[in-house]
Amino acid sequence: MDYEHFMGKALEQARKALSAGEFPVGSVIVYQNRILATGFRKGTSGDFPNEMDHAEIIALKQLIDLKVNTDKNRVFLFTTLEPCMMCLGAMILSGIGEIVYAYEDIMGGGTKCDLTKLTPLYKNCRISIVPSILRKDSLELFKAFFKNSKNSYWRGSLLAEYTLSQ
Repeated sequence: MDYEHFMGKALEQARKALSAGEFPVGSVIVYQNRILATGFRKGTSGDFPNEMDHAEIIALKQLIDLKVNTDKNRVFLFTTLEPCMMCLGAMILSGIGEIVYAYEDIMGGGTKCDLTKLTPLYKNCRISIVPSILRKDSLELFKAFFKNSKNSYWRGSLLAEYTLSQ
């Protein structure tokens, strides 16, 4: 699996989000070295942010709509930001075998949760997590987002401060 190649494709999705004035998160879902689904963050511009249309959720919905049979343990989800708890839960329930992310979300990332302390549905999952693939490229997109005064989403947050301090 060429992690950098597929993370590059997730970064392309993140650039689409950034170009639309949205939080620059992009995702791709890969099976047998082929991209099956893509998504980028929506609903972060304007006065009433939508916290449901995360890039990973959009890609997972697209995958479901394809109605293709896969060996779920061999499905990879690449995303430019460490998944939040909602997205991590959706990935586990969808049977994703491996999550690959670029930039750590020190404010809301969920991949460091101790799943062994949760109920059996989550405790017994076999999901691999690979961090920091093309981290600098993703960091630059988040810096551009937070530096733009038109973007109010997460302005002044721990994530914004952490990102801009690098």
